[in-house]
Amino acid sequence: MRRAVANFKPAWRRTSAPVAGRLRFPAWLAAAGLALLILALYWPAARCAFVNYDDPDYVTANVQVQKGLTWENIKWAWANTVASNWNPLTVLSHQLDCQLFGLNSAGHHLTSVLLHALNGVLVFVLLRQLTGALWRSLLAATLFAVHPLRVESVVWIAERKDVLSGCFGLLALIFYARFAQCKSGEHQAASAQLPAHPGSAMVNYWLVLGCFALGLMSKAMLVTWPFLMLLLDYWPLKRFAIYPASSGYGGTGKLRFAVFRRLVIEKIPFFALAAAASVVTFNVQQEAGAMSRWEQTPFGACGENAVISYCRYLGKLFWPTDLAVLYPYLGFWPLDKVLLAGVLLAGISILVWVWRRSYPFLLTGWLWFCGTLVPAIGLVQVGEQSMADRYTYLPSLGIHILAIWGAYELAWRKAWLLTSMSACGVAAIVGCLFLTRQQLSYWQDTESLFRHAVEVTEDNYVAHNNLGSALNDKGRPAEAVHEFQEAIRLKPDFALAHYNLGNVYGVIGNVDGAILQLEEAIRLEPDRASFAHCELGEVFDKKGQTDEAIRHYQEALRLQPDLTEARTNLEQALNIKSTWAGR
Repeated sequence: MRRAVANFKPAWRRTSAPVAGRLRFPAWLAAAGLALLILALYWPAARCAFVNYDDPDYVTANVQVQKGLTWENIKWAWANTVASNWNPLTVLSHQLDCQLFGLNSAGHHLTSVLLHALNGVLVFVLLRQLTGALWRSLLAATLFAVHPLRVESVVWIAERKDVLSGCFGLLALIFYARFAQCKSGEHQAASAQLPAHPGSAMVNYWLVLGCFALGLMSKAMLVTWPFLMLLLDYWPLKRFAIYPASSGYGGTGKLRFAVFRRLVIEKIPFFALAAAASVVTFNVQQEAGAMSRWEQTPFGACGENAVISYCRYLGKLFWPTDLAVLYPYLGFWPLDKVLLAGVLLAGISILVWVWRRSYPFLLTGWLWFCGTLVPAIGLVQVGEQSMADRYTYLPSLGIHILAIWGAYELAWRKAWLLTSMSACGVAAIVGCLFLTRQQLSYWQDTESLFRHAVEVTEDNYVAHNNLGSALNDKGRPAEAVHEFQEAIRLKPDFALAHYNLGNVYGVIGNVDGAILQLEEAIRLEPDRASFAHCELGEVFDKKGQTDEAIRHYQEALRLQPDLTEARTNLEQALNIKSTWAGR
């Protein structure tokens, strides 16, 4: 539907040049203020401890990482995987932290907080460079940085890959915007028969490619970046225009296709890098057993969970309560909820498509959100979670753009409405500050983290298991037994909970219970039971059944030849057997 007033110019097309005589707020001061706000908000993270969920894989139980930045460790980071992921730059950042801070968690947290503060500033720089809008860019960057959904990415040390890949991803987009603007300048210069300077464009192009590659080596979540660049070509860069930017979106179908083809060809190196990163990630996670088999999680169930998750992410973006470190995968959703979620997503998609000519930022924001979430939306189930707060780290920017630019488009013609919208934006920031500080408090240690997860989610067997481990580490085995039993009640085939319960039984002297639980853990996951065999060998040692103990130690070493504890125990058991045989 065309506008009734022919000469009306949408807000996103208006220039951002200051009115003569108006005091212009320095952008550098806004960026500095934003960085200080983020640092002040997240400073309490320095008092948080490591947690027993993935942090051992990346730092606290990883001997190679703890050795710091040595040439051998650098080669190891490139040649090995950690926690079913290949992200060498992330591993190198952890090695650097260990080099500087050892196992003092405060230093590790400070690194992540500084990276997040930098990312908040980069979001502001990116949006201002793309749109020329100072206050809208500042509001979007602030909401991105202080939103409670960011806590998991910033405070969970194992999720360093989020803030690190986010940094390189945002830098890639900033350089891409500069590249596109240089190309636009060259096109206009050629049209006016002026000398062009292609060198600047090529420098920025290689900077984009370099930052993109570094981002992929931090976390493969950036595989959607070539598509995001095409989306930015549509709005706000307007590179789909056939003629200079002033001509808008005119042009015939053939010309449009020619321009689109040129833009796609321009991004072939990025698509190649994204494809390579996708193949590596898929193979690594499949070999590590992180991906569920198709018979365990059929594609239909994954699709239902994906549709529901999109809506749950939207809900938590606008109403960020009951946030948890893990939302358990249920395996199925009621059909009425799936249909309702599908209708909502389809309705929003249809609206932004219908309004794409008048309000192209709506389409860009919506596709930014939906598209960049695809690698983590669960079409292929990886891990135990149905969704995760950390997955919204960069995708949430699309919703911030959609909401803030959309609100401004509605309000800019009326001063009172614009003031009201601005007040709502400030109120949203204040609310996020409060909720983020509250969410930070749950990350003080493993017990508080998973106790909160148990409280705000249902049937969370992983949270019960990890809470039990935390209680056991604090010398409270009776409470730990209760949590492990609850995890097993919720998911009887959860091998790790059986192993942990058997371990605690062994400590408190319930030998028969320990044998029963450890044997069940081995039955459930026979190919990943090296620690269960080792623990079971120790239990039989205590019972004086040396032959049985030796058998389990040998099986543990067959499954994991570098398991030092099993090798030591086996040598001791063999010595005892030979001593008795010599008598």
